[in-house]
Amino acid sequence: MAIYQYRTEPLTDFSIEENRKKYLEGLKTVRSYLGKTYPLVIGGERIETGKILDSYNPANHKELIGKIHQAGINEAEAAMQVALKTFETWKKVDPRIRADILFKAAAIYRRRKFELSALMTLEAGKPWAEADADTAEAIDFLEYYANQILDLQEIDKKVLSRDKIERNEYRYIPLGVGAIISPWNFPLAILTGMTTAAVVSGNTVVLKPSSNTLVIAYKMLEILEEAGLPAGVVNFVPGSGSEVGNYFVEHPKIRFISFTGSKEVGVEIYEKAAKVQKGQIWLKRVIAEMGGKDAIIVDKDVDVDFAAEEIVKSAFGFSGQKCSACSRAIIHQDVYDAVVDKVVEKTKKLSVGDPSSYETYMGPLIDEKAFNRLIKYIDIANSEGKILTGGKGDKTNGWFIEPTVVVEVNPKARIMQEEIFGPLLAICKVKDFDEAIAVANDTEFGLTGAVISNNRFNLERAREDFHVGNLYLNRKCTGAIVGYQPFGGFNMSGTDSKAGGPDYLILHMQGKTISEQF
Repeated sequence: MAIYQYRTEPLTDFSIEENRKKYLEGLKTVRSYLGKTYPLVIGGERIETGKILDSYNPANHKELIGKIHQAGINEAEAAMQVALKTFETWKKVDPRIRADILFKAAAIYRRRKFELSALMTLEAGKPWAEADADTAEAIDFLEYYANQILDLQEIDKKVLSRDKIERNEYRYIPLGVGAIISPWNFPLAILTGMTTAAVVSGNTVVLKPSSNTLVIAYKMLEILEEAGLPAGVVNFVPGSGSEVGNYFVEHPKIRFISFTGSKEVGVEIYEKAAKVQKGQIWLKRVIAEMGGKDAIIVDKDVDVDFAAEEIVKSAFGFSGQKCSACSRAIIHQDVYDAVVDKVVEKTKKLSVGDPSSYETYMGPLIDEKAFNRLIKYIDIANSEGKILTGGKGDKTNGWFIEPTVVVEVNPKARIMQEEIFGPLLAICKVKDFDEAIAVANDTEFGLTGAVISNNRFNLERAREDFHVGNLYLNRKCTGAIVGYQPFGGFNMSGTDSKAGGPDYLILHMQGKTISEQF
């Protein structure tokens, strides 16, 4: 059973001057190693390919974060062979030993919390509070999964035995080699959760992080090594998705693919993984989280100021670059004008700028591609609704877009249907709660949603009929907590894998029944 009682890592209180000083020290530490070059890591060996990708600060085009060697097919295959060989020994390691590595890694994360958060501020453009929450969530994943693997080993409690006839066991065994394809928007938390869930379950992995946040990914690997993870269990293989990513997905020896990213890429992975390759003797498992088009419903007779506050926090935290972000507000006609006025008022007060400054609420978008996509959607918004605030971008120094609020939008409009992944909020009016639920469900996604209401019957109706994987009542639709709100969505939001939940590790294992007759 679990050794430690799981508790979430506290968020840092930046109203305390000492904590602000520590964050500034973290920024200073990170800036002391900016521009360094990072190799691939395969079987513990540092490998330089000569093909370099530069990582820049999205808030400052001129600030080089690091230079990262890139893998090709040869390196990808070498990583596969190392992972396959290492699996034969790692799968037999006592789960308590695997768990202890995660517990120790969590302790190292805590000691380096301000440095890790500061690195995300510079490499991913995360403001202080968002980066701090990312690091805290990464610690939570380590602690939660380490405890969970210990609970899963209690084999005698899962099935019944027949007294004096036979003893039955039901145990979980690891799958094999997994491909971990992680995103940039939670570059430490999701990366850590995806990687260590596979590892603590007894699998080995080939890790292909997002090209936007490779330095923080390398730091995670260093910490796992420091915590005692044997060489070859995690192999750091950065490279292009079309080359290295596809190679892993289609490899006959890959047992599972764990992916977080866009719907388009997720669907492509799902399709390719379904094809049985020559020499493949299993059906590959896909664990996918693919984004959303999340809505907050505002019922009549609510606290208008509270509703607006929850919408703004959900829409514009980390510049809306969260799969859980509120990109649609569906508001009852009786309070529509009042809520819209408050949303606009609060949005105009948001500070936008360099996230390395404590005063900044909203930083840049991640890169030029994201910036150009948002500009395109703002043009669409001008034709599909009325922009009340925002609507402008500035790429002079970084990839900055103003938080943008669009009203009078038809529920079928593109900005109400397509995932935008940026600071653009579309608002529509509905006549009653029935229509609100219908509009909320009328997308191909089903990740998160929220309802602000004082009507108990409407809240109960939402429990049954609002079809999302994570439903929040009378609160914002972002900020799922590991172990408290397992995270994953329906429909085109993915396979509902529920990261940070009681079923997640089992996705990385398979059940084996053993019966011995007496």
